Amino acid sequence: MLRVLDPRTPRGAWRRWKAAHPVPAQVVSLSVTVLALGLVLLALLLPNKREQFQAAEFTRIPVEALLGAAVLIALPRRPRVLVAVLGGLALGVLTVLNLTDIEFNQYLGRSFNVVLDWQLLGDAQSYLKDTLGGTMALLAAVAAVLIVLSVLAVMALAVVRVGNFLGRNKARSTRGLLLVSAVWMTCSTLNLQVSGVPLAAEHTITMLKYHEQALRETIRDERAFAKEAQSDAFGATPGSQLVPDLRGKDMIFTFIESYGRSAIEDPAEAPGVDKTLGVSTQALAKAGFHAKSGWLTSATYGGGSWLGHSTTMSGLWIDNQSRYRTVTAGDHLTLTKAFQKTGAWDTVGVMPGVQKGWPEAKWYGLDKVYNAFQMGYRGPKFSWSTMPDQYALEAFQRLEHGKKRDKPLMGFVILTSSHQPWAPIPKMVGWDQLGNGSVFDAIQKAGKKPEDIITSSPKSQQEYGKSIQYSVTALTQWLERYGNDNTVLVFLGDHQPIARVSGNHASRDVPVSIVAKDPKVLDRIASWGWTDGLRPAHDAPVWKMSSFRDRFLTAYGSTPHPSKD
Repeated sequence: MLRVLDPRTPRGAWRRWKAAHPVPAQVVSLSVTVLALGLVLLALLLPNKREQFQAAEFTRIPVEALLGAAVLIALPRRPRVLVAVLGGLALGVLTVLNLTDIEFNQYLGRSFNVVLDWQLLGDAQSYLKDTLGGTMALLAAVAAVLIVLSVLAVMALAVVRVGNFLGRNKARSTRGLLLVSAVWMTCSTLNLQVSGVPLAAEHTITMLKYHEQALRETIRDERAFAKEAQSDAFGATPGSQLVPDLRGKDMIFTFIESYGRSAIEDPAEAPGVDKTLGVSTQALAKAGFHAKSGWLTSATYGGGSWLGHSTTMSGLWIDNQSRYRTVTAGDHLTLTKAFQKTGAWDTVGVMPGVQKGWPEAKWYGLDKVYNAFQMGYRGPKFSWSTMPDQYALEAFQRLEHGKKRDKPLMGFVILTSSHQPWAPIPKMVGWDQLGNGSVFDAIQKAGKKPEDIITSSPKSQQEYGKSIQYSVTALTQWLERYGNDNTVLVFLGDHQPIARVSGNHASRDVPVSIVAKDPKVLDRIASWGWTDGLRPAHDAPVWKMSSFRDRFLTAYGSTPHPSKD
């Protein structure tokens, strides 16, 4: 039975216009086919790092296109359409993964892990909400979903279109395929290149192998690390034999958000930060404090601060969420918990970035934790940061450090004012003027907006440098004001800032300093070779962040007693 198209439908209207305008219709049809082919080739050649985007990358011949074309040519129409849809969807998924890799490499210095990183998408949503507001965060989430669905749909339609074109004249398509295949083999055999990029490409196959290998390594690493975490050189050390040389000292371990080597050595940020470190070193010396500084190589980059915190404190390399979950669920001794285990210290955490339950407090060995809602702050948020560092430190002084107690204090303080997007940034106010934090209202309103700097690398670098200056100033002024002969401060960065600030090839090094009045404290680490003052020299020792716990425990008299696996 002959089927007649309804001229009122889009397809019927297209047929009617095609019949009336055959030449323009042919041009449109060919243009759509060329566009579809271009989209397929683009997806097959799409890099997963921004620095790889160059014209030569897209002038290659992907072998996957030749293999796919051979399959589509060989199949009858209906199976061909089905295979084309499935192949297009698979290509769409790979395209989404590559696009996600681009952003992960930009922000975290690594590719997206298809097993471990899904929960980070929720963190990204929370970050956008805190930074740009709930409406913009919702719109961003909706846009992301629509983009993913659009990529999948467009790639499926593109492959179907190319398949139909190839199947229309199989003899011609086969000849063309053989010709292009011969060119590909010639380029591969002779290793022909354009701007150092091989013309014969196997990019998609390589990416699939990469993701498959990453999946295998993730599963293997989970099993290996679970065993590694059970072994601990100080796991069975009695409390009486842990840090005996620090008895009677108030110990403060402080992380400054995104405080990395770039802040001290990058020409865009270093002048202001180095000046602040110099001024602070002098001011501390005037108050009787002296410091030594070195470098640690962080387990994370651009974000994932909790990985840096846990690596430093546990002595284990915690560079992914699986390792973090494993170690925090166990009883591996943290540096902070070592002080609790002695029974000679009260232990407290100051966590202005924590806005929900935080079960890790037990693993860190903290008797008490103050989160963002428990420090009496009534001032404005500064983008992601819930309160200025100066206020958080003053709250620590008011709630814990300044109180009379039977035992010395071990504080674990996480500062957040230098968290991206670095706008707006707090300013120092008189310590006696802090009150409930409302003094920061005018400062917050007068500050820059995230959208003013977030797309500009130079502006981000400038504001990042200012935020580090602020955090260092707040911390060192707090020490000058409230420190005493028995105060020992250890402060360091958790990771480098994102690539927009630190560059695509920045190291993962962060500064670390130990500050004290008692000269015996610094004498204990004289053999470390660290630089005097708060600014580590360029060639100061660089250790893995995971080595700090054992070095610190050993330096201050701890006796190793390994736990059994």
